[in-house]
Amino acid sequence: MGDPLAQLDATAQADLVRTGEVTAAELVDAAIARIEAIDPQLHAFTTTRFDAARAEAADRLPDGPFTGVPFALKDLSCTLAGEPSYDGVTVLQQEDWRSPVTSNLAARFQAAGLVIVGRTSSPELGIMPTTEPLAYGPTHNPWDLGRTPGGSSGGSAAAVAAGLVPFAHASDGGGSIRIPAACCGLVGLKTSRGRTSVGPASDEIGRPLSVQFALTRSVRDAAALLDAVAGPAIGDPISPLPPERPYVESLTTPIAAPLRIGIMTTMPGTNDLADAETVAATEAVGRHLEAAGHIVEVAHPAAFDESERMTAFLPIWSAMATSNVMAIERKIGRAVVEGDIEPLTWILAESGRNTNGGELMDAMLAMGEFSRRFLQWWADGFDLLLTPTLGELPPELGVLQTPNEPFVGFGRGGTFTPFTPVTNQTGQPAISLPVGQSAAGLPIGVHLVAASGREDLLLGLGAQLEVAMPWAGRIAPVHA
Repeated sequence: MGDPLAQLDATAQADLVRTGEVTAAELVDAAIARIEAIDPQLHAFTTTRFDAARAEAADRLPDGPFTGVPFALKDLSCTLAGEPSYDGVTVLQQEDWRSPVTSNLAARFQAAGLVIVGRTSSPELGIMPTTEPLAYGPTHNPWDLGRTPGGSSGGSAAAVAAGLVPFAHASDGGGSIRIPAACCGLVGLKTSRGRTSVGPASDEIGRPLSVQFALTRSVRDAAALLDAVAGPAIGDPISPLPPERPYVESLTTPIAAPLRIGIMTTMPGTNDLADAETVAATEAVGRHLEAAGHIVEVAHPAAFDESERMTAFLPIWSAMATSNVMAIERKIGRAVVEGDIEPLTWILAESGRNTNGGELMDAMLAMGEFSRRFLQWWADGFDLLLTPTLGELPPELGVLQTPNEPFVGFGRGGTFTPFTPVTNQTGQPAISLPVGQSAAGLPIGVHLVAASGREDLLLGLGAQLEVAMPWAGRIAPVHA
C-alpha cells in the first residue's frame, strides 16, 4: 500500500497542516520513509539531513504558505550554511566541502515554512542536460529506469516525479528546469532573469544565463511558491518589474482576449521537424489554444534560426566552467588537477582559459545584440511562442554522458535540447507543461515562451491547460 500523501501536491499538503489534519512532523516523517524506500532505485539524493529536518518540523516553523511541507534543494548553488554542497564534483564530495553561507533563495524557502530533507543530484557543475555525474553515478527516470531524467535538475525531477517530495528546488542555465520537467512529467517554470535572487555567491550580471526556482507537479504550486520567494535581495543588480497582482491570482484571472501565438516545431535553423511525438503534442496544444479563441500561426523569431547565437553562448559557457574550476580551487586550497573533475569540464575550462577578456566581452555584447533581435518579435505583436520542450523523447542513460569521448555526448545534447537555451540568453520566462504522453508511456513536455517579466501569463495559461489537458492522474511506474 503506497503513501497517499505522495499523490498530493505541496498546496494540498500545506492545507493538511493548516487545518490540523496532519502535523509537520508527520509530513516530514512520511517523506523520509518514502525516500528511504524508493530512492535506492533512483539515486535522486546525494545527501540527506533527516535529523535536522525532524528537529525543524518538531520546532516552531515560520508561518508561511508551505509550513511543514518537505522540500529538497538541488546540490548546486542553493546552499545552507555549514552543510554539504558538492555541485556534482568528485573532489568536493571527497573533501566533504561545506558552504559558509545560506543562499538568499534557500533562506526564502525556509521562510515559506518548507522543511528541507536533503540535496538532489546534479551533473557536474550543471553543465549537461542529463544527471549522470561521475561522483555519484546516474539518476534514473521514474518513468523508465533506463532513461535519463534530464538535467541539470534531474535529481530534483526524479524525486518529485516519484512522489518523494511534492516539489523541489531547481536551476536553469540552458534549460535545466524545463528539460527534466519534460523528461519526468512535471511543471517547469524558468523565471525571468533576476526574478529570484541568486546571491550572495552568484550574480545575474557575472553569470547571466542561470536562474533558480523549482520543479513542481502543479501550476498552482509554482504560482504560490513564486509569490513566496520572488523579489530582489540586497545588492541584486537586476530586478524585473513586479507582477500587477499575486501570481496565484493569475491562475483565475481571465486572460485578455485573443493572444497571438506563434508555433514552431522545426529545429532552429533547419526545416527538420522535431521528434514526431513531441510535434504531435505541441500541435495538440496549438489546436486547444485556437479553439479557446487565441490566434495560433506558424511563426517564430527569425533570430532563432541564427547560428551566430551559439558563437555567443559557447564562450560564455566555457568561461563559466573556468570560473567554476577557480572556485573549486579556492574551496579545496590547491590547484585542480585533471582527475579532480570530469573530462568535459576540464576541456571546457581549458577553452575558457584560452578566451581572453576582450573575446568574452565580445561574446557578452553579441548575446545582448541577439537578445534585442529575438525580443523584437514580441514587441511586434506576438504574445507567446509555442514549441516542443525537447527535440526528442528522453534518451537512454549513457547516450549523453560519454566521458571517454566528452564532445560526443555534449554535441548530442544540442539535438536533444534545441529549444530551451535561447531564453537563458534573452532572460525571458518560459514554462514546460507535461501535457503529452508517448506511445511508450513517457511524458512529453510542451514549451511556452513569454515576453520578459510575464510569468503571470505563463502561469495563467498553464492553469487553463492543466484543466483542459490534465496530467495529475498520470503516475510514474516507480512511485511512492
